[in-house]
Amino acid sequence: MAGLMSGFGCFTHAVVRAVPQSLARGALRTGGLEVDLLKAQEEHGKYVSVLKHRLGLEVLELPADEALPDCVFVEDAAVVCGDTALVSRPGAQSRRSEAEAMKIALTELGLNIVEMTDESATLDGGDVLFTGREFFVGLSKRTNQRGAEILADAFKDYAVSTVPVQDTLHLKSFCSMAGPGLIAIGSSEAAQKALKIMQQMSDHKYDKLTLPDDLAANCIYMNLPGKGDVLLHCTPEEFPESAKVFEKLKDHMLIPVSNQEKAKVDGALTCCSVLINKKNNI
Repeated sequence: MAGLMSGFGCFTHAVVRAVPQSLARGALRTGGLEVDLLKAQEEHGKYVSVLKHRLGLEVLELPADEALPDCVFVEDAAVVCGDTALVSRPGAQSRRSEAEAMKIALTELGLNIVEMTDESATLDGGDVLFTGREFFVGLSKRTNQRGAEILADAFKDYAVSTVPVQDTLHLKSFCSMAGPGLIAIGSSEAAQKALKIMQQMSDHKYDKLTLPDDLAANCIYMNLPGKGDVLLHCTPEEFPESAKVFEKLKDHMLIPVSNQEKAKVDGALTCCSVLINKKNNI
């Protein structure tokens, strides 16, 4: 099992997609906040710049599609682990076509493509937490049991457990991995309940990093050559108390990344990229 953990967080490539102008008015959202489109595009530009210039990943940037207001949130269209990519079937009908561009991009990167063709299945990547040892799949308004079963079939080397998700959009709306064996988790009752279920279902022990704000618990961990442990996380402007918690991770290179505008349409940091570890660069 230690071998499965050795490459955790190692990435060479990222797939991202530009912010369409239609995001401001057309993107799905649970709240009624107005999005500043220019700020959202600026925010996303800085996010992509961190991946490309600061961290040195090969970034494949897909163009925006005005007919798909949510297309910047590429995470929901695919789950990649090793050299296999599961092209998902997003739970929202309006987002199903986002998978087409993602399939083409991941094919170009030489990954083994598995398509979710079962029309009874739904799966958003935002409901999929890969710990390096196993998968947890949130059963939410966007992801169902059949979707989780197809994911388990695609990644047979790993155990897959399902976790009921209520009162929030996705499983990763309140949790993510902040390091090998370290789960970042929000403080809400829903988040803590989900964590308890994950702990009960798992054969592994995980440490936890508890954040005062649920959305702040969505962060991006990487282990990169010459940089070591890297963590992209919320800014002090967005979540001051949660940012203080991240500052306790002294062994990590901490990179605050703003996500204020995209959060208004339920987007989080992990939503905006699909990270890939290719053994041979393209």
